[in-house]
Amino acid sequence: MSVRIGYAAGAFDLFHIGHLNLLRRASEHCDFLVAGVVSDEMLRLVKGVDPVIPTAERVEIVRAIRCVDEVYVETVPDKMQAWSDVRFTHFFKGDDWRDTEKGRRLEKEFAAVGVSVVYFPYTAATSSTRLRRALEALQEPISTPARLGYA
Repeated sequence: MSVRIGYAAGAFDLFHIGHLNLLRRASEHCDFLVAGVVSDEMLRLVKGVDPVIPTAERVEIVRAIRCVDEVYVETVPDKMQAWSDVRFTHFFKGDDWRDTEKGRRLEKEFAAVGVSVVYFPYTAATSSTRLRRALEALQEPISTPARLGYA
């Protein structure tokens, strides 16, 4: 029986229950779980956002989670590079990627090297994007028309 090495990647910035759900579910479907933490530079390049929590701190947060066996820092946008470095057998992603162009491309690339792509339900109620928006709203001056509901 071969060892199932799982890989679950994310920014893991503003760590929330959706991140924890992904990692917990992933760990239930593999023997060894590697969490890929997207670097600050990659977040800026790919998503156009500055992380709130720097890479080194996000790595330590994710490394401290009981179900994570190892952490890998992604420094290039190519998931095949991560596979080349880590050699995982299963790739875990939120189902918001299912049936998308990116998801289908990933499935095709990974199928060529024998990697199974497994989707888990996306935690829609909480997301880093929503948390980021809430933090930005808290930084607005209280007297702005938008904050008072007049815009």
